[in-house]
Amino acid sequence: MDMLTSTTAVFSQRATQLTSSAIREILKITERPEVISFAGGLPSPAGFPIEELRAAFDRVLATQGATALQYGRTEGYTPLREWVAQDLSRDGAPVDPEEVLIVSGSQQALDMLGKLFIDPGSRVLVEAPSYLGALQSFSMFEPQYQSVPTDAGGLIPESLDAELTREARFIYVLPNFQNPTGLTLDRARRQALVERCAALRLPVIEDDPYGELRYAGEPQPGLLELGRAAGATVIRLGTFSKVLAPGMRLGYVVAPRDIIAKLVQIKQATDLHTATVTQMAVYETVRSGFLQTHLPKVRALYQRQCGYMLDALQRHFPADASWTRPQGGMFIWVTLREGIDTTELLQRAIARNVAFVPGAPFYAGVRAPTNTLRLSFVTVPEDRIRAGIQVLGELIG
Repeated sequence: MDMLTSTTAVFSQRATQLTSSAIREILKITERPEVISFAGGLPSPAGFPIEELRAAFDRVLATQGATALQYGRTEGYTPLREWVAQDLSRDGAPVDPEEVLIVSGSQQALDMLGKLFIDPGSRVLVEAPSYLGALQSFSMFEPQYQSVPTDAGGLIPESLDAELTREARFIYVLPNFQNPTGLTLDRARRQALVERCAALRLPVIEDDPYGELRYAGEPQPGLLELGRAAGATVIRLGTFSKVLAPGMRLGYVVAPRDIIAKLVQIKQATDLHTATVTQMAVYETVRSGFLQTHLPKVRALYQRQCGYMLDALQRHFPADASWTRPQGGMFIWVTLREGIDTTELLQRAIARNVAFVPGAPFYAGVRAPTNTLRLSFVTVPEDRIRAGIQVLGELIG
């Protein structure tokens, strides 16, 4: 039977401008077992609480099966929303459950926020570099990106002046163990950021998928907490992907009620609601304090993995290379000497069965440097980390 390889359908202008994620394209190559992949931002399966989740699903279906398998509220399962509100309130920012919306992964939240805020040509502020998945999501709505300067400490709040932020719809920030750099904003920069955004009436989207994965340094207050004290509008995104398992596709948005109300309308037009049975099983898992005993094990695992990679970089990379030393999360950002093109380096690395992500796709609204790359360390065994980094060191020369 002949395969249908083309269509007479006319795509929208938006659809014709879509491009595939650079990371997802690289991951197609890394499916080969011989490839040592530092490319995917995948949590370690060793940290998945499989038995606890299985038991939670069993309990939910055995005791509340009819509810779990029925349609639910767009806002989300009420006990889970209450748990999220209570959990965040412990950090000093009182959150009401009515300010919480459960979503199908925080990637869905990014798409919904793009629909809410961005018109074609709207100015959107992002870090340089920034999370590729957010750039891909926001780009659907044809914004005008404006990159905010960064340095070794991350985003520079002092750069947020009236001209840079003029008519901007929001600033998108990852303050903890940023993807892709692994950097964390210190308290002084966080405070300066929310105070400037309050004065400029600029909403802040705080994306914090990695905040619970700190394994070094001192915890920092969230932008939501600081922002509410300063009078700033902060929209916080959180996820269960990194603390339980990404296959659950479960996240949440915390925002003022008027924003939540609009997001609820957008979600109703998107998928009606997030899977009820998944929400109920996650609540059953976390409600009794499970994360307090589970997360220390995950943090210890990630700390070991990070240490293996930092040691290998020190041993095998040239002296003129530099890299970040994350206090948590999953990523190390490497800067090589001028003149090296990491996109070209990737092709040579793949020929040696090693993969990483070149840095250029993480930039928007600014000319991207060609000599940077992102390494992810949490899913690769120690011996393969050392072997893969040695190969990259040899190729860099």
